[in-house]
Amino acid sequence: MSRPVDAKNPLQRLATLLTRLPGIGEKSALRLALFLVRADGEYVQALGAAISAIHGQLRLCSVCCDICSDEVCERCRDPRRDRRLLCVLAQPQDRMAIERAGVYHGLYHVLHGVLDPLAGIGPGELRIEELLRRLRADEVEEIIVATSPNVEGDATALYLAKLLRPLGVRVTRIASGVAVGGELEYADMSTLSRALSDRRAL
Repeated sequence: MSRPVDAKNPLQRLATLLTRLPGIGEKSALRLALFLVRADGEYVQALGAAISAIHGQLRLCSVCCDICSDEVCERCRDPRRDRRLLCVLAQPQDRMAIERAGVYHGLYHVLHGVLDPLAGIGPGELRIEELLRRLRADEVEEIIVATSPNVEGDATALYLAKLLRPLGVRVTRIASGVAVGGELEYADMSTLSRALSDRRAL
């Protein structure tokens, strides 16, 4: 539960707002707030402007649902990409991790989550309908499900396999290399490379 924001104390107000960021506890938030108090005014203004501009300048790609600044992202526009391969990921940071590894040259689709009934996340909360629309229009031959190898990621992969297999597309799952229970975004490049190259049919 979020703590109320104290509008009277600017430092405490900033620290409280920072605690709402993922992975930032009260001590880290206060340390960041104090850093910003001591920081160069120009930097603080630039940071504030960048944060303010996020909602106005960023959107979801109309094709792959990744975060970008244009109607269609640069990867979906790139004619050098292999349009027969489509890698399905849970979050934009997973796509960024695979791109950094430099081992995959197909297209992507970002679900913006995984199935998690206990948290109230079902198929309707994910970008699955957009994925189905793509399959009806594009020349995709193989879908690589690259959700993290944990309970929710595996459940999402199995759900997608059952949903997509009747459409005549090959559905595979990233293989060994990524530790069970681990998060894809934290895997190193060689691990991601092995997981993609050794993928198995679902």
